[in-house]
Amino acid sequence: QVQLVASGGGSVQAGGSLRLSCAASGYSISSHCMGWFRLAPGKEREDIATIDTDHTASYVDSVKGRFTITRDNAKNTLYLQMNSLRPEDTARYHCVSGPRCAWAYSSQGTQVTVAS
Repeated sequence: QVQLVASGGGSVQAGGSLRLSCAASGYSISSHCMGWFRLAPGKEREDIATIDTDHTASYVDSVKGRFTITRDNAKNTLYLQMNSLRPEDTARYHCVSGPRCAWAYSSQGTQVTVAS
């Protein structure tokens, strides 16, 4: 049974940090592109970071320089280190996985709330 489980969300003050994790089971992520997107009330889905099988990472401008996406294929887990958090980062964060970044699987969300 394929499953992605996102965790690590929470409430922090502006300027704080959080590290999100996304644990995969039922398949190996080593052959998949992985990514994170976020959903906030009243806003469109924002794809914020991807990391390909060769560990090449890309970011949306709004998080560039503050967020870092990494993967540990041995642990079958994806991470998102979020630093210098801002109130506008408040959202529900989801991880995705798929061959050649064609998303096949998605996790439930983990809530991140940043207070000003």
